[in-house]
Amino acid sequence: MIDQPNGPMLLGFDVILVGTILAGMAAFAVMLAIYAAVTIRDPMAKRVKALEGRREQLKAGIVVSGSKKRASLVRRTGSTDKVKDSLSKFNVLQESQVKEVQQKLAYAGYRNKELAVIIIGLRAILPVVLGGLAALLIYGIELWPTMGPFKRLFAFAIIVFLSYKGPELYIGNKATKRTKEIQKGLPDALDLLVICAEAGLTVDAAFNRVAKELGRAYPELGDEFALTAIELSFLTERKMAFNNLAYRVNLEAVKGVVTTMIQTERYGTPLASALRVLSAEFRNERMMRAEEKAARLPAIMTIPLIMFILPTLFVVILGPAACSISDNLVK
Repeated sequence: MIDQPNGPMLLGFDVILVGTILAGMAAFAVMLAIYAAVTIRDPMAKRVKALEGRREQLKAGIVVSGSKKRASLVRRTGSTDKVKDSLSKFNVLQESQVKEVQQKLAYAGYRNKELAVIIIGLRAILPVVLGGLAALLIYGIELWPTMGPFKRLFAFAIIVFLSYKGPELYIGNKATKRTKEIQKGLPDALDLLVICAEAGLTVDAAFNRVAKELGRAYPELGDEFALTAIELSFLTERKMAFNNLAYRVNLEAVKGVVTTMIQTERYGTPLASALRVLSAEFRNERMMRAEEKAARLPAIMTIPLIMFILPTLFVVILGPAACSISDNLVK
């Protein structure tokens, strides 16, 4: 006896079953959206906790001296020491390479410089592990027997390349997103700095106030300004705090702000007027970027227009005429 389908079939699929699955997925998405809307968390909560840790480190660095000071400021773990020793035995770990990875980690928002050793270790280990696993699946077990030799070699090379460049691509992508978010809020932050400077606040108090005001709208920028305010309060040289800000952010605009702040600290020039000029310049740059994107829009819309809109338009316009012509030919 042949089992009859439970519902109407369309292209070999049960319509009722597919509709039930889609309805369940939609209900789950609605529940997830409601949960995300109800449990809104402050984006600055974790950053404030990290900044408090940085404040305590700077306090400890001022209280203690000599080797104890360096030991309190440098965060080291047993795992990073083991990885560093292993890489040093194979002559893989180089000082220039470590500094380059540390710079990329700073751009991505990672404060712990010891993570650079972990990243270099992953770049050395992942190609061996994932490459060996890929070779076992492709050539040993032959999981895809119909795949040709060229396709097998290409798949193996892609896996090895991605396993080597994967950590670096992840950090670079995160750094790019973070830099764009900081770039969006920089003109507004400079306007607030101008207001704070004209109100008579000190530089560290102005940075702290701007960080609190922009913490929710631009969490990354608020994080950087709050950390700069902490370093301005505790570091022996204020120039070092500004240089640390330029080190952590991959933006020429931030480097210009840092240069302006250092010059005003050194020569006593009015801070509000200099920041007002920079703010106007950054706003003009933001308007130029928006105009550039708007000018590229017609060229970008050409491909969707040809692929999706024009065929539908032709069907709507020529469809009735084609139906009437076919009816007349049949008659």
